[in-house]
Amino acid sequence: MTHSDTAGPIWQWSAPKIASAIRTGEISAAEAVEAHSARMEAANPALNAVVVDLREDARAAAAQADADRAAGRPAGPLHGVPVTVKTNVDFKGQANTNGIAAFRDVIAPEDSPVVANLRKAGAIALGLTNTPEFSFRAFTDNPLHGLTKNPWSPLHNPGGSSGGGGAAVAAGIGAIAHGNDIGGSLRFPAWCNGLATIKPTLGRVPAYNPSAPVERPLLAQLMSVQGPMAREVASVRLGLEAMAARDWRDPFWCPVPLEGPAPDRPVRVLYAQPDDDMDCDPAVIAQIDAAAEMLADAGYAVKKGPAPLLKETWQVWIDILMAEVQTMQREVIDKVASPALTDTLDAYLAFANPLDLAGYMTAIAQRSHLVREWMRQLEETPLILTAASVQPVNLLNEDLESAQRVYEIFTAARFISAMNLLGLPCAIAPVGTLNGLPNACQLVAGRFREDLALDAAQAIEDRIGILCRKLWAREG
Repeated sequence: MTHSDTAGPIWQWSAPKIASAIRTGEISAAEAVEAHSARMEAANPALNAVVVDLREDARAAAAQADADRAAGRPAGPLHGVPVTVKTNVDFKGQANTNGIAAFRDVIAPEDSPVVANLRKAGAIALGLTNTPEFSFRAFTDNPLHGLTKNPWSPLHNPGGSSGGGGAAVAAGIGAIAHGNDIGGSLRFPAWCNGLATIKPTLGRVPAYNPSAPVERPLLAQLMSVQGPMAREVASVRLGLEAMAARDWRDPFWCPVPLEGPAPDRPVRVLYAQPDDDMDCDPAVIAQIDAAAEMLADAGYAVKKGPAPLLKETWQVWIDILMAEVQTMQREVIDKVASPALTDTLDAYLAFANPLDLAGYMTAIAQRSHLVREWMRQLEETPLILTAASVQPVNLLNEDLESAQRVYEIFTAARFISAMNLLGLPCAIAPVGTLNGLPNACQLVAGRFREDLALDAAQAIEDRIGILCRKLWAREG
């Protein structure tokens, strides 16, 4: 590979391209970091995506990476590749604020597993990215660091809670953005910013925050996962490979290969139709229909049908999540969070069924039934295609309008949040733009079959191209 056959400046390159160019000596890690640093200087002020600047440390890490290569030392798969990390995981020596001013002094004593794994793979962190308070909103704003904007439109939502990472990588700040997802926090920003992502299977990527004073409640542990966002599916794959390395601190981590057995051909896909109470925008659905046709063109056998118990799955997700938040977190939240968050939590509670101990245990039992029903479907069709949201990307902070508006936003994106209850892997693939803003589909696969979901996302990317190139083309 030479500069002449690599399109665009270094900050536009994929993670595999950057890693390959550094390995072959075509560019240095220092060049990669400087290119992304300059892009951060140019793009971040308008976005407020990166809120902790780590470029001084990144330059030192790049110099070490280049010295290691010159000395012939082994290189990881992301050797010298610039990335960003979300502010709600432990990054040694930095505050894990999770968007809360009162947590400014919660300094991470060591790296969380996902950060440690990125470092082991050779990745270099440019900065830490913004998140809403307690990472509990689908919009990225907080009193500590302020509002993050969408690079496609300053009036529109960059998603949440990994909105800082989503906006950063879409704008070209880092080749991979780390995020996490308990109710759509990787997939909302991927949809809003025109990115690919994978919400991995529970147990794929190890998770733990050494700074946390207590363990998380049970279902939060089972529903929350760490993962990568990027502009290209190939970068998501490479990010997942790096993040998924073993770490003994996560008792749920599983040593499962990233590539599973070859499926029967043609791969069968259920194109899951929205529930009747989901208010669908016809232009959004037309693009998901087109994605189904792209998969058929790529050789998949696609059929339309209902999703298995979608509304029930989503309802159990919000019921359990809110029961745990109310019991184990609400007291702290009420002390340190802004009215924007407490009002949003009250809106969530308004559409969650209150659970006593018996209700909570019944809901956990019901979860097993729901997982089984989705796995039954995935036995018949190894992939399920859905909309990301059945409505276009929201305006900034639209969730603060009313409790009813919160309900409408989450109902439109029911396919996203319901999947957290199940622990199944889900990819997001951009499918085009509507009124200058991205649109996306979701691809659900069986446990530990991230490869199947990403294969299908790649098939769509092969047909529409890398959406963020349209964003950059606007710059001239």
